[in-house]
Amino acid sequence: MQKQIGVILALVLFFSACSDNSQTQKNKIFLQGKTMGTHYHITVISDSYSNKALYKKLTKDIKTRLIKINQKMSTYQKDSEISQFNKHISTQWFTISKPFFYVLNKAQQVSKQTNGAFDITAASLVNLWGFGPQIRFDIPNSQQINKSLELTGYQLVTIRENPPAIKKTKPHLKIDLSAIAKGYAVDQISDYLSNSGLNNHLVEIGGELIAKGLNANKNPWKILIDNPAINDENTYIEVTNTAVATSGDYRNFFKKSGKRYSHTINPKTGRPVSHKLASVTVLDQSSMKADALATALMVMGESKAIPFVKKNKIPVFL
Repeated sequence: MQKQIGVILALVLFFSACSDNSQTQKNKIFLQGKTMGTHYHITVISDSYSNKALYKKLTKDIKTRLIKINQKMSTYQKDSEISQFNKHISTQWFTISKPFFYVLNKAQQVSKQTNGAFDITAASLVNLWGFGPQIRFDIPNSQQINKSLELTGYQLVTIRENPPAIKKTKPHLKIDLSAIAKGYAVDQISDYLSNSGLNNHLVEIGGELIAKGLNANKNPWKILIDNPAINDENTYIEVTNTAVATSGDYRNFFKKSGKRYSHTINPKTGRPVSHKLASVTVLDQSSMKADALATALMVMGESKAIPFVKKNKIPVFL
């Protein structure tokens, strides 16, 4: 996979697993819906396609699991676990669930690995620039940015496993898991399907996905990495038992006074990234880790991302 490290402008991951007439093949179940402010698409290969009971069970169980994850990780829900922590204006320990600790622990690991390029405490900065629950298009001044930077830094939160809890060193600090929660949800749904004996499946949520086993034609899953630049050809990769996550800065942004502001905020500068790297696609065994790493590499930009992925032997498309 190291041969695939390169620079490809304006990449975006596009889910293409259903391009082979999914509704007409008897050994395929296709599920879709909304979650985490985006959509999910799930393809399951099974000889029980005609079994309506299986279809109903998967639909119910998957929705239930996604709702529970959303109730823990979503900053858009006022009563979610993360929202309650963010409203916890204290430096005392805050009790959390085991799944919440699991995601926080992985987030902190990636933060250390990337020297803070990935940072869940950038919530104040994300909100300041209008990319959080309250969307707006105002340009914050230096004083506002510096104030939010005082509440940013993954070292400002401490977590413990037994009993699961988190605490912050600054009472008004907030966290945001949007750059890792979708990947976590993908892994959880994939694990559920595998534990149910459905080992051939593709799970995608908001562009983050994991492919397990083989597709309906007993081949590796074919994923399209789309290049929106005019006249540039798209790239396909074939994967099995692999997660794929993409982060880009050319779809979620706003313009003001002729200048473009990306939703990817550098937690060290407090400002949207302004380098030439348009998109990052990461391959890993875990969708959660790939999700976080893709964001970190977008923050780094091409000059730091390329040495980082070579050193850590991470298969990517840049």
